[in-house]
Amino acid sequence: GSSFCGGDAFLVSAMTALGKSSSIPALMKLGTAIPKLEGNHKKSSFSFLQPNDVGSAVNVYHPQTASQQAIDYAVAMQKPSWRLSATAPREELRPTAEDILPKNMHHPKISPAWLKHDKQVLRFYGFFQEAVTERPDENCRKRNVVLMYMMEDGTISMTEPKVENSGIPQGQFLKRHRVPRDDGKGMVGPDDFRVGQEITLYGRVYHLTGCDRFTRWFYEENGIELENDEMLPVDDWSKSYKLQKVTEKGGLPQSTHAADQKNIAKYALGAPPVDKKFTQFLLNDRKVLRFKAFWDDITPYGARVYFNLHYYLADNTMEINEAHSRNSGRYPSPVFMKRGPLHKKNHPNCVPGMLSAEAPLYCPEDLKVGQSIDVWGRTVTLFDVDDFTQKFYKEYLGLDQKSRCIDVSEKPIKHIKLNPPPHSGIGKEEDSLISCQMIMPKAPKVDLEKLMVMTGEVLRFEAKMVNGLPEDSMRQMVIAYYPHDDEVAVFEIPVRNSGHWVGKFADKRRIKNPDTRKNFRLIDLVVGKTVMIAGQPLQITRADEHCLQFLEARPHEFPHADPVACAQKMTAFKGEPEMLDPNGIDPDRIKQLAASMGVPLIDHEIITLLRKFGVESLDGKPMIDGNRVLQVGGA
Repeated sequence: GSSFCGGDAFLVSAMTALGKSSSIPALMKLGTAIPKLEGNHKKSSFSFLQPNDVGSAVNVYHPQTASQQAIDYAVAMQKPSWRLSATAPREELRPTAEDILPKNMHHPKISPAWLKHDKQVLRFYGFFQEAVTERPDENCRKRNVVLMYMMEDGTISMTEPKVENSGIPQGQFLKRHRVPRDDGKGMVGPDDFRVGQEITLYGRVYHLTGCDRFTRWFYEENGIELENDEMLPVDDWSKSYKLQKVTEKGGLPQSTHAADQKNIAKYALGAPPVDKKFTQFLLNDRKVLRFKAFWDDITPYGARVYFNLHYYLADNTMEINEAHSRNSGRYPSPVFMKRGPLHKKNHPNCVPGMLSAEAPLYCPEDLKVGQSIDVWGRTVTLFDVDDFTQKFYKEYLGLDQKSRCIDVSEKPIKHIKLNPPPHSGIGKEEDSLISCQMIMPKAPKVDLEKLMVMTGEVLRFEAKMVNGLPEDSMRQMVIAYYPHDDEVAVFEIPVRNSGHWVGKFADKRRIKNPDTRKNFRLIDLVVGKTVMIAGQPLQITRADEHCLQFLEARPHEFPHADPVACAQKMTAFKGEPEMLDPNGIDPDRIKQLAASMGVPLIDHEIITLLRKFGVESLDGKPMIDGNRVLQVGGA
């Protein structure tokens, strides 16, 4: 038995050693481990709980209640969009000007010179003096130049304007590049250019005489004021050259002796004498004086006729054309007198070819605006000239023709319109009026919008007859106004033992208001006012609730139903202590105050104030809250 026990101990120790293998873990342990004698049953999570078992998975006691915040989170997470709602929205930044502009259009905060002064050029005008040798007529020559300073890169270019027949290669005088200063201290810049001063470039001295408008503005913006432009000097050669060219082209006036000698030489050679008409034609060809004129035709069925008068300076002839207006009804032939000489006094000869003394012709000095000329027995008045004619008379005759112009605009024609005949009383006035305007009458136009909106509306006012007769003092009327077609009807309320027939007093129709001589409108029917209908004066005493609401809904059309407008009238009572009474003021007292102060206040306005600012006194009498009225009125 002892040997068995010792063998078991050895086996256990060997198994323990085998179990510690690291290369092939537990490989030798397979089948050698001591089998478990208990604890081999299948584990299950199902178990029985007892009421007092607090540490179990399921507690029979009530668990701790969740917080309201946890419940809100659980409810919010039931929706798929809970992440978007829980995430704070990003703050949207407003787009700036740099975000809108393309990237290639962004300007840096500090612009470089090539961007700030792009295409900006300072232009100066000047000249330099050049010595001339071996010339008897000049010893020096002044050559004009144009200096341009490019501000984008500080370069300078110079050009010389070309002069005709100068014999000097002109044009580009100095190519564009940066020019160093004459003293060697840097490059030439805008500070070196001043009008009236000299500048030295490459050993040559240039005198600056002027600059352009942009250059002068640029220097003024920088606080530098340039001198005024100087006149460009003209050398002796330029003067002699211009005089020579003018003489060659015959621009100088010929002396009398030279002209006489020239004519004598022509006559000696057998040339005919100079034709004055031909000379006039050569000097004045295509020069035409244009006048505007009119002729008042006094013959039966005659009218004023307007003309365009042309005077040809080349041969002293004249033509007159009619200036027809549109739809004038005249024959479309404008020629009134064909081109030819016009004598101051014209008379036909009884025999063709008969010799007679000719009257003098009309000359330019005879044609003056505001005066008349005789055209074959017709008096034609001149009233205007064109610009060339005005300039011609101003230069050669010293006469201002424009100051003599006559206003010939016709006065506007006033057409007398006949009034339509009065309405006969049969039918509607619109139907009778349209039969006077058309041969085939049509149905008068109807305001469809007003008809659709106002159909069914009836505004009723209660009135009493105030004709002064005692038998009519108790008669009560109802004035019905139909806003969809502006018609009025009057009905009489039955009064017991009145002795008058009740019912319709005036048919439904458009009734003329004797005060305005127009049809009755809703604004003419006001509580407290007396209107004349069917020859009887009717004083309006009150209106029904629907009528008052209709008027108050349109305060701009009916100011007597506007509480604000009525309250503004009450500002005149600001100093009255009765207006500040907390119990209110009696409406009759307000009427008395208005009458004493000269404030026009009607019964309808009192009703409007009662409906808006009404209060009830202790005895049940309706009063008006004067304090609120003054507050609304702005007092």
